[in-house]
Amino acid sequence: MQLIGYMDSPFVRRVAVTAEFLGIPYEHRELSIFRDFEEFSAISPLVKVPTLVCDSGEVLVESTLIIDYLESLAGADKTLLPQVGEDRIRALQIIGIALVANEKVAQIIYEIKQRPVELQHPPWIERLEQQLRGAIELLHAAVGDGDAWFFESGISQADITAAITWRFIQRIVADKISADDYPGLVEFSARAEALTEFSACPLS
Repeated sequence: MQLIGYMDSPFVRRVAVTAEFLGIPYEHRELSIFRDFEEFSAISPLVKVPTLVCDSGEVLVESTLIIDYLESLAGADKTLLPQVGEDRIRALQIIGIALVANEKVAQIIYEIKQRPVELQHPPWIERLEQQLRGAIELLHAAVGDGDAWFFESGISQADITAAITWRFIQRIVADKISADDYPGLVEFSARAEALTEFSACPLS
């Protein structure tokens, strides 16, 4: 199967890191939705990252749906997501918060870097930044000191997504979200990035 997109997308990277943890082999194909639009559109007219081309030739999009498919391939004994009870609710809550943070960063990027200055709407940018800070405050509260994973069973999809989110934010909008204000997330992310499965998928 082929995973399409650059690792500088947190959505692509969370799929790649998940595949590493699940032991699922894949070919990584770096295509940009901007520079490689025509080549990308020949694979999928959606031109969306991440895109997964399955061995059957079917094409999947949206990181959470792709991860669900990878989990089905790996089997229940390798799942990275708690299946029942309060742990599952907490994992889904954390993943949701992290994904919203990533979405807000993406919107800020497009608003500031892609839209002409005269067409930018400062109140909208301010709202996006407010939502981003809100998401980061929630994530920081969740990780605490950052010295443990969320669940006693070991690293989970919630840990993977939260760590990747923080790394992405620090690369893209560190001027808006200072690492000094979130030591727990700094520690948490550093512990995750030191793992083989993360280093196998470096932020490009």
